[in-house]
Amino acid sequence: MKKTIKKYISNGVLALTGMSMIFSSCKESFLEADPLSFYEPVTTFSTESGIQSVLAIADRQLKRYWTDGSSREVAALMSEYTFSDLMVPSATDKTDLLDNVAQKLTPNSDQTTLLNLNRVSTLWFFWQQTFEGIRNANTIMTYIDGVDGLDEQTKNEYLGRAYFHHAFRYYLLVFQYNNVPLMTKVLEVPKLNFRSTSRDAILQYLIKNMEFAVEWVPDQKDMDLIGMVNKGACRMLLSKLYLAIGEYQKALDQLNIIINDSGYKLMTEPFGTFNDGGVPETWKITENVIWDLHRPENKLIPENREVIMGTPNRGATSESMLFHLTMRNMYPFYFDDKVKTPDGKRALMNIKRQTADYDPKYDYQRALGRGVSTVRPTWFYQEGVWAVNGVMDETDLRHSVEYGNWVTMESLKYNNKESAYFGQNLRLFDDQGNLLCADTIRRWYAVPHYILRLDDPVKEANITGSDGYEGASDGGQADWYLYRLAEAYLLRAEAKFYMNPSDPTIKDDLNIIRQRAHCSQLYQGTVTIGDIMNERARELFWEEFRNVELKRVSLCLARSGQPDEWGNTYDINTFDKQEGTDLNGGSYWYQRCVRYGMYNKGVTIVVDATKTNINYIMDKKNMYWPIPEKEITANNKGQLWQNYGYAGYDANIPVWDNWEDAVADQDVVD
Repeated sequence: MKKTIKKYISNGVLALTGMSMIFSSCKESFLEADPLSFYEPVTTFSTESGIQSVLAIADRQLKRYWTDGSSREVAALMSEYTFSDLMVPSATDKTDLLDNVAQKLTPNSDQTTLLNLNRVSTLWFFWQQTFEGIRNANTIMTYIDGVDGLDEQTKNEYLGRAYFHHAFRYYLLVFQYNNVPLMTKVLEVPKLNFRSTSRDAILQYLIKNMEFAVEWVPDQKDMDLIGMVNKGACRMLLSKLYLAIGEYQKALDQLNIIINDSGYKLMTEPFGTFNDGGVPETWKITENVIWDLHRPENKLIPENREVIMGTPNRGATSESMLFHLTMRNMYPFYFDDKVKTPDGKRALMNIKRQTADYDPKYDYQRALGRGVSTVRPTWFYQEGVWAVNGVMDETDLRHSVEYGNWVTMESLKYNNKESAYFGQNLRLFDDQGNLLCADTIRRWYAVPHYILRLDDPVKEANITGSDGYEGASDGGQADWYLYRLAEAYLLRAEAKFYMNPSDPTIKDDLNIIRQRAHCSQLYQGTVTIGDIMNERARELFWEEFRNVELKRVSLCLARSGQPDEWGNTYDINTFDKQEGTDLNGGSYWYQRCVRYGMYNKGVTIVVDATKTNINYIMDKKNMYWPIPEKEITANNKGQLWQNYGYAGYDANIPVWDNWEDAVADQDVVD
């Protein structure tokens, strides 16, 4: 079995590497310089081991996009999903809940810490973390030519892996923040006169580099470690870049190679280690391929031929493991008196194992986690998206309560023995139609248990402790997918759609994934972009960067001229430069957020008498996140682009329209 990349560099090397860049993530601004007198980077990175160390840091850093480890109630990916059609913030006890995005999201929003906007958004984390990854990539790109003794293959492999890390981060940036400074090297002196580079120019630069990476980076089968950048991952990223720039045939060519000629295969039968879910007496899992595919212990094993690249995240915190607290942040907050039985009792109790009342059939805390519901799925993801051909697909394993893959509130049973309803299934309304749950935003919704259920060894070790009911309450260590073959099929369907929406093979790329999930409803006839994006939602929840992918598709629709599922077409010059909260105009991203999400429905959600009412609002201008004002201010000898609709926007601010000029300008310091 291949080894996974862990902590094979010392803390000393890590610290030195962190000092080696001009732009430090520890500073308030990525524009602030580190003192150059502390070290000599040319010497530090003149050896192959120094290059390997930086690449190891970049590889390990990828996991932080899924779980940043900075707080029990924050994960970077939450921001990605709350700016989409699939999730919204739900921590109703937070006074600054990011519900009214149109008003609350500004260049001066609290973006000074990782826990901004009262722990429900991590936009600043994305900015900081992404530039940190770019910094590491730039170190390799700057110093690789000075390393003695490298043959051409080895040198170009290292450079190709660095290009991937650079491109992966910039791919996120241009769809989250639009026009941003292009940085491709470690600068010798501080630069405070940056000019932003246009999104398309950055994409062209990334394509050039990723074409190189595809040529030189080895296949996973030819690598000793799992978790390093491989050729398949490079092809996946290159295909997305081709789609974004409008090179659809080139994207199709890369995806055909991945699907047909790279040795990958969809997993169609149960495999690997079967995890019974921790407490099968409480919540029974019937073994199935979808459950096995999403067990962390199965994601990176050789038997799993579907994985293209993943992020190892196991072992101890001293080995760079980060807790993935999905069970805390994304499960309903149902263990309090806000959820009632029809006879007025508390519905769900935390019953300690040391007591006579303990019954393993009702140990929901250990089986399903100690949910606090920082974010929650929209109704669309819970229910609407699972209908195909106008029919709710009851056999889809990715939405199955029967197999244990999903948990609904109605599938739980009252475990309060003081209630006459003990042992009966939970109900939202009593016989008179009265609501039995106060705050349904935070306490009453369904979750994809097969994705979010993670072993929690730390909490599990405390099940006989003072609280007596810890178990798998938060979530824990978990390898994660970066890319897998199912997404390649979905991307291929996209490429075909932009070239010819009537292509009869588009549906085949969707149906092969649906057949693996045992779906009874398969696509027939012409497929829309909405069908493709719906299948992405079903298949790639909490894997893909949903906000980024929606915006990439928005660009693809505007560039290709193809219609969305409602017949709308988009102007490449105006789709991302509009304001308002109505359904007229805007981008495809906006249409999905409003039509399928919980935004702009005109309904005020009453939590209780003591809390501010919640009314989810999104504006067309929120297509891009604002460039933080402090970054613009720090660049005091130049002008950075601010996005349309935010304070500081000026269409006359110049940007580099080709990457060559941007690269050349890096050495120009006023």
